[in-house]
Parts: sequence; C-alpha cells; structure tokens
Amino acid sequence: MSRPFVVSQQKLAEKLTILKDRGVGMLTRIYNIKKACGDTKSKPSFLSDKSLESSIKTVVRKFPNVDLKSLSNIHPIRGEIVKSLSLYYYTFVDLLDFKDHVSELLTTIDACQISLDITVNFQLCSLYLDLTTIYIQLMILLSRVDDRRAVLGLFNAAYEMSQNQADPSFPRLGQMVIDYDPPLKKLSEEFVPHTRTLTHALLSLSAVYPRRNLSADQWRAAQMLSLVSNPSQLLNPAHTDTMPCEYLSLETLEKWIVFGFLLCHTFLSHEAAMDLWSLALNSSWTTVLFRDEVIYTHSYVQTYFESIKGYGKKVGEVKDCYNTAVTTAAANHRERRKFLRTALKELVLICSDQPGLLGPKALFVFMGLCFSRDEIYWLLRHNENPPPRQGKVKLQEDLVDRYLPELLFHMEELRSLVRKYSQVIQRYYVQYLAGYDAVALAQMIQTTSVTSEEDNVLLSSICQKISELSVDNVEDPDHVFDFMGLRLDWARLQSYLSSGKNPVLEQQRDLAALLNTVSFHTRMVDNLDEMIIETSDLSLFCFYSKFFEDNFQMCLEFPAQNRFIIAFPLICGHFSNITNELCPEERIHIRERSLSVINLFLDEMSKEAKNIITTVCDEQCTLSDRLLPKHCAPMIAQVVNKKKRDKTPKKLEFEKPGWESYRKTREDLTTMDKLHMALTELCYAINYCATISVWEYTFAPREYLHQHLETRFSRALAGMVMYSPETSEIAKPSELLNSVKAYMNVLQCVENYVNIDITRVFNNVLLQQTQQSDSAGEPTIASRYTQWYSDVLLRRVSAGHICFSNTLRSFVSLSAEGAIPFNAEEFTDPTELRSLAELLGPYGIKLLNETLMWHIQSQVTELRKLVLLNKEILIALRTNFDKPDIMKELFKRLQNVDSVLQRMTIIGVILCFRELIQDALSTQLEERIPFLTSSIKDFHCHAGSPHESSLVAELACASGYNSKVDPALLATLKQTPGPKVETDEEYLTSCLLMVFTAVSIPKLARSESSTYQAQLEGHSNNIHCLAMAVNQLLGCLFSLGGHDDIEDRLKEFLALASSSLLRLGQEGAREDIRNRESVYILLHQIVQVSPFLSMDLLESCFPYSLLRNSYHSVHRVVQPGAVTA
Repeated sequence: MSRPFVVSQQKLAEKLTILKDRGVGMLTRIYNIKKACGDTKSKPSFLSDKSLESSIKTVVRKFPNVDLKSLSNIHPIRGEIVKSLSLYYYTFVDLLDFKDHVSELLTTIDACQISLDITVNFQLCSLYLDLTTIYIQLMILLSRVDDRRAVLGLFNAAYEMSQNQADPSFPRLGQMVIDYDPPLKKLSEEFVPHTRTLTHALLSLSAVYPRRNLSADQWRAAQMLSLVSNPSQLLNPAHTDTMPCEYLSLETLEKWIVFGFLLCHTFLSHEAAMDLWSLALNSSWTTVLFRDEVIYTHSYVQTYFESIKGYGKKVGEVKDCYNTAVTTAAANHRERRKFLRTALKELVLICSDQPGLLGPKALFVFMGLCFSRDEIYWLLRHNENPPPRQGKVKLQEDLVDRYLPELLFHMEELRSLVRKYSQVIQRYYVQYLAGYDAVALAQMIQTTSVTSEEDNVLLSSICQKISELSVDNVEDPDHVFDFMGLRLDWARLQSYLSSGKNPVLEQQRDLAALLNTVSFHTRMVDNLDEMIIETSDLSLFCFYSKFFEDNFQMCLEFPAQNRFIIAFPLICGHFSNITNELCPEERIHIRERSLSVINLFLDEMSKEAKNIITTVCDEQCTLSDRLLPKHCAPMIAQVVNKKKRDKTPKKLEFEKPGWESYRKTREDLTTMDKLHMALTELCYAINYCATISVWEYTFAPREYLHQHLETRFSRALAGMVMYSPETSEIAKPSELLNSVKAYMNVLQCVENYVNIDITRVFNNVLLQQTQQSDSAGEPTIASRYTQWYSDVLLRRVSAGHICFSNTLRSFVSLSAEGAIPFNAEEFTDPTELRSLAELLGPYGIKLLNETLMWHIQSQVTELRKLVLLNKEILIALRTNFDKPDIMKELFKRLQNVDSVLQRMTIIGVILCFRELIQDALSTQLEERIPFLTSSIKDFHCHAGSPHESSLVAELACASGYNSKVDPALLATLKQTPGPKVETDEEYLTSCLLMVFTAVSIPKLARSESSTYQAQLEGHSNNIHCLAMAVNQLLGCLFSLGGHDDIEDRLKEFLALASSSLLRLGQEGAREDIRNRESVYILLHQIVQVSPFLSMDLLESCFPYSLLRNSYHSVHRVVQPGAVTA
C-alpha cells in the first residue's frame, strides 16, 4: 500500500521559486550561446574553418549518430575543440537537467491536485505560469540556435577521441535536440498530463487580463491613475482584492496566454479561453522569447496549427487576429502612450507637491510605472520587428513616437520620488500593517477553519510578525526590515490550502485577498527597490541600441522634447539590472555598453548646448562689435555728406545698434529667441540631476557641459585673436577685449540655466591664455601677442618710419610707409596696451617681458663680441679721454661703431616698449586691486636689507612698477649664454661697452634721420631710446660687476659723452653735423631718465646754454612763425 501524498512535504513554493530563477539563468545562457553562434566574430573559429567544413556537415547530417572514422581530420585539434565547446556543451547538459526537474515538479503539482487561480493564490499561480512559460521559451530558443547539432556533435566526437568513450549525457542530449526540432509538437505531447492544472490557471486570467488590456478611451472614462478624480477619496488608501495583479506586466500576461493555450490548444474550443486567446493575438504581432529575441506570433502559431488535421478554422481565426493586430494595435498603443504621458505628469506634480500621498496612493504609482513600461516595451519590440505582411496599412508613423522622451522622463521622476520619500512610504505601511492588517488578520483567523495545525501556525506567525512592527523601526538606522520569510510562508500556505478536490482558499477568498494585500504592504516596507525594478525597469534598451540612440538623437533635434532628454542617460543606470549570476561573462559587455552609451549621451547633450551657446555668443560679439567707435565714422560721414548736398536736411535713415530689440508682437520669434528657448530646455535636462550612477561609476552631466564650455571658450579666444603669420595681421587688443567681454557675458548667463560655476571656466581658460600654450598645447593669446609685438611690431620699429613718442606714450608712424600694413599707434597707445594688460594679466605680461629680455640678451651678447674686438682701442680711449687729439685718432680706428649704436638703439626701443607695457599693467592693477598695489608700492619704497630689496623689486616689477635697477633685466643678464668668464673680466667688458657707447654718440649727428621731433619728444630714428638703454642696461651690467659703483661709472659715461659731443662744435662743415642740436638733446634725455645722474652733474660738464639753444633750434624748425630769434 502506497504512503499518503503530503503536500507540505513537497515544498512546492520553494521549488517553483528556485526553478524559476534557475530558468531565467538558463535562458540567459542559451540566449548568449545563440548570439555567439550567430556572429562570425564571436563563434568558435573552427566552426568557420574551411578544412573542417565537410566534417561539420557530416556531424550535422548524421546527428546524433556520428562515425568517428569519418572525422579523422578533427583528431589533431580534439583538445582545442573540447576546451572551446565545453561551456556550450555543458550549458545544454544543464538544460537537460533543468528539463528533468521541471517535468518532475509539474507532475508533482498535478498529483497534489493544486488548484491555481491568479486572483486567489497569486504567488503560486504566477510562479507556476512563469516556470511553464520559461520552459517553453527555452525549448523554442534551443531550436533557434543555429549550430546546436554541430556544437554537440563535435564536442562529443572530440571527447570520445580523448577519453575513448562518449560523454554519458550525450545520448539523451542528442535525443532532446531532435525531439524539440520543431519544439511545439513535442511540448504539446509533454503537457497533455498537465492540461487540467495549466488551463485552470490560464482561465483565471479572465478576471485580470481583459481589464489590463483596455483602450485609452476606456482609461480616460474610468479616470485611471487620477488622484483628483474623486477629491473626497484623496487620502483613502488605494485598494483592490487583487492588489498584486494590478501591476502585473501586460507582456507577461500575454506570454502566459499565448504559450499556454498554444500547448493546450484543444481548450480553445471553450469560449472563455478563446476570448483570452483572441484578445492577446489582437494586441500585437510578436511575442517575446527573451530580451530582443521574439517570434512572429501569428505565423508561428499558423505554421503549427497547419500541421494538425482539422485545424483549418483555427488557422483562419489566427489570420483574422493578425489582420486586426496589424490594423489596430499600433494606433491603440499610441493612444495609450499619449494618455500615460498626461497621467504620469499629473502623478508627478501631485506627489512632488504632497509627498505624503505616496503612502496611500503607492499602488497608483506602481500601476502607472508598470503601464508605461509595458507600452514602451511594446513599442521597442514592434518598432524593431515590423509585421512581415502589412498590406495597405502604413504603420511606420505609429511605430515612431517623437514624444517618447516625455514618458520616459516622467517615469524617471516617479522612480526618484519613490526613492526620495521611501521613508514616508515605509512609515505609512508599517502603521498600516500593525494597526489594520494585523487586527483584520487576527479576527479572520478566529473565524476561518483551516485543515491543519501547521496552517494555523503559519497564519499566526504572519499575524504576529506584522503586529510587532513599530514606527520607531523606520527611524532606527540600524534596523533592517526583511519580510521575505513572511511572503514565502504565504506562498507555502497557498500550496497547502489549494490542494485537493475542495481547496480551502477557493472557499476563503477574503483570507486570500487580505494576505495578498499584506504581501503587497510588506513589499512597500522592505522591498521598494525591487518593486521599482519590477514595475519600471527599462534595461531592455540595452539590446535595442539602435532604437535607443535614434530616439535620443530625435529628441536632441526636437526642441519641444529637449528638457526630457536626460531620461536617456538615466536609463543607462538600469542596464545592470538585466544581468544574471548564472551568466557572469556577459556582465563585462553590458557594463561596457552602459558606460559607453551614457558617456555618448552626456557628451552629445553638452555638445548641443555648447553649440547653441556658441551661436548666441557669436551673435552677441557681432552686436557688441557694432557698438565700437569705429562704426560711427560711416554714420558721421553720411550726415556730413547729406548736409553738403542738401541744405534742407531730410530725416536720415540708417540702421543703428539696438534695432534688433524692438518688437511689434510677441508672436514674432527671432532666431535668438528660438536659440534661448532651446538652451533653456536643454540646460533644464543637464541640470536635472547632479550625478548619475551607472555600475560603480558616477557621471556628472554638468561637468560635461563645463568641459565643453571650457574647450569652446579657449578655442573661441584663439580665433578672436585673428592672427595671420602670412600677413602679420592681428586683432587690436581693445577690440579683442570687447569681444571677450561679450562672450563672457553670455557664458555668465548660462549660470541662470545650469548650476555650474562659470567663474571656474573663466579662471581656467583665461589663466591658460596667459601662458605660452594651453592645456591642449595650442597657442594662447599671450603667445600670439608676444610673438606679434616682438617679431612684427618691434622689428618694423627698428626698420624705420616708426618712432617712439614720449609725448603720446606710444609708437607713432612717421610716414605712409610706416602705416602699412598697420598703424603702430593703433596697437601701442595707452588704451590698447591697457586692454592688452587686462587680457594677459601679470602672468601674460611676464611672458612678454621674458621674450623682450631674451631679445635684449641676444643684443648684449653681440655687443660684448664687438667690445672684445675693439678692446685695446677702448682701453686707450678710456685712459685718454682728456686728450682730444689722441681721442680723435683712436676713434677713427674703432670698428663697427654703427653696429654698436644700432644695437643699443634696439635695446632702448625694447626697453621703452616694456616701460609702456609696465605702465599699462600698473594702471590696470591699480584699478582692479588698489589695496594690494598700494601695499606693494609701500614695500617698494621702504625695502630693508639688500636681499629684501631684490625680492620686493621682483614683486614690484611683476606689478608694473619700475626700480632703479630692473630685476628682470638683471636676471636675464646673469644667464647670458656662452663661456663663463671671470667677474673682473666681465666688469671690464661692461666698462668698455660704456666707453664704446659714449664715444660713438657724436657720430649720430651725421645721420639725416637723427632729427629731433619736438611734437613727439623723440628722434626720427629712435636714438632718444638710447637714454633708456644707457641707464637700464649699464645700470644692470655694473650692478652685476659687484663693485657698487653704478653712479661713478655713469658719471664717467657722462664725462666721456659730453667731451665727445663738445668736440662736434670744433669739427668742419655744418652739413656733416647737421643734427648736432638733436644729439645734444639726447645727452639731456639720458640725464633726465636716469635715477643715478642729475642736472647739476650735466651742467658741470656740458654748458646748459648749448642745451637751451638746441631746444630753441629744434622747436623753431617745427614752428618757424611762432619762435623768434
């Protein structure tokens, strides 16, 4: 006699849960094998080897009975084959093992006479239907693996060659592959014993599926998902008797119905079954196998039904359903998405304003998420898999949704609200469970008659568990809620109370409804994250990458949806949810895919925002440029000319700056209006969240924009300089500064849209622009202007036609030749140099100074060579300065006198230009940082020790202030290249250079271009710059000598120069020394600018009357009528 069959000992709930999870893992592995075998790059190489082609064909043709003698050519690579195919082979072995366990469990459930009803024993029924569907999907997916016979046959052959025996699992495995090819016939035969249980479960869906598959109009009529449709019920908890069914996936329901009735097709003669079947087939033309693997439902069913005799009518019905699906399904789902966009927006607005409603209305939130997820998945599948026969119906418009980003965004908003206010939801449901559910359950237990003591124990433990809950647990950070055991107990109870001919739960529906509600409420406390994933996970986008990226691009190009574009990067955070622990190898690929896609999306969003900002900046720069004074000239000329032509002037009409701001109506949107609107929308998206977490990485959308703006600003600055090496053209510093300020004003406005620190952009970029090159290695504003001023402007000054004017404090073009291709004064007047100082700042000016010092250093090196060439003569000149005849003879023997004067003049020009730059810098800094500059000046005036003095002098030099001895020039001269010489020798060379310069000055009087321009306070050939060269250069050289005799040496210079100049009056023809007076003035200028010499010294060695007469003479040339003898 057989022992009685005890349901509680079969552990049906546990087995269903474990096998379902195992089945999903098996689906993942088979899916990946199918993808690998379908891709020539990832499939094992020998499957594509031409030399093995005949052997593989033999294996496939004779499978599963393969003669090893005909496969001799695989013997040498048998080890490689076993190694490469073992993962594939043993996955199929695992599938065989899974099949055995499923068959055993389904048989056990039949033997226990379990009655499944989705509205009563939800967990048990859904697990059963899930497991059945997964099993069917696995077998169909197996039949679609292209190289399954080749893989199994080759592995077994290679294994047998290596081990001298076939793999033990191979005979059954081979038979399974043959039996399930095609799979439906075998599956139908296999499920004949399980038909009663399966059909009972499927027919229970009649209470759920029809109301889940409603049209948008029916949703509107029922005011579905609306919290305010009935204000009096606003605070009441959302409740139904079948709460877990309310957020059940529509895709899952349709899979259950299609695959379930496909195997139990004989039951389709029942009206209820046929209604469900027709409704499911009318809703779509594809059914999901796994991820992006789908079957065309109608053609698949039709092919199977056509193989069964007497099913002609059913084939016709399937064809009718297909026509209905193609004609109406896409439009129905489009309308549903349209409804959900509005419904979810309303939910978001109300719940964000009143987060407390998330407690009582949590069911509505999860229903809204689930409905939206279903519609998005439907669109994904059907867009990628259009119907094979469309007829005259055009579906493309309904399968492309330009407003999809809005729905995705509202889903993300709801998800974030649930996470943000999770404690609000927990507090609400902890009180609900303890204060209502526990009391109701306790009362129901007393009135309910259950069959066994074990059932009573489970019910009592559930009641006790929820009655012990307290709000304090929510506020305790160390307390972790875990109701997984409670829900498993309820699943066990469902199996115990649903067995036999008169299942208890069927008679105690109130108990089932209450416990289903308790199960939902516990999930609101301990399982919120899982609930969010279950109802709104969009990780399927990972496998529809083209659709995903196309919709992102479409959203980027559609301004009305720009603000919702952040949903796409947020969805990349879902991709980690789709991985399975039974297939760890795919985690790497999905992870890489997630990271690359979110990086692409955030980069594209920031690029688009950057492009819009750039366009606005360019327009603002143009408008700002039109306000420059130079644009007034045409208007003034137009007014003057019209007055001359017409004595009665008419009203002049010309376009003035600012006309673009006049508006006649608000409807007339300009391009700038549209750009600002687009920028506002896009920046809203970028600013929506500070960070996005994807796997273990954190992405900051604002940082992407920050980097793009930084790069763009840097490139824009380089472009604004407009430097052309071929034509030596460059933008005027004042105009460049005007454009930069206009650009910065626009960028500053970006802070109104996005929470980023634009000042950091300015600091990073503008600081880089003061260096030789930026972070990308590109030339900067500082390097461009340094190159232009040193290599273009100063070279042209040295070439003539440009003079340094002390009066105007700039370089001035003296002739038309000097003004081509640019006017020197337009780039060197105080306004321009102050603009340059503002652009470059102290760092950039320091770079310019270093370049100028390098040029001076190269001139000094050449001067030293010339001194050494004339060393003996110069020593003699120095010792015989009071002997005119000897001096005259010695001077005639000097070589390269003109070269010395020219090089000293060049040094003087450079130092004069540097003085202008320093003045501009100090003026600029005094405006910007007056308190700091006043402190620097104070230090400079009251420096203590020599070491302190040198440090303060460097500080003052960097701030634009002058010292007696220029620290920058001093540092440069210390580093003069060439062989090192003794200090005394260097000192002697410096003294001889002083002598060389002093005795050469009179020669300047013979030059035609040495004319003194009184109005400019300078000589035409810039010899007045010698004053700066003599004082600065010789001061530094004697300072380096270490004798502390700068004043003595310069007195010596003055004595030598004055005696040499006084001899000019004793020389011959006036024509030879036509510019004698101009050179006398030079001597006066040397003393004027010197911090070491005084007028008393000058008068002691040079008559002041000569100077007075010289000034009188040069001014009379300028104003002959105004000056009398």
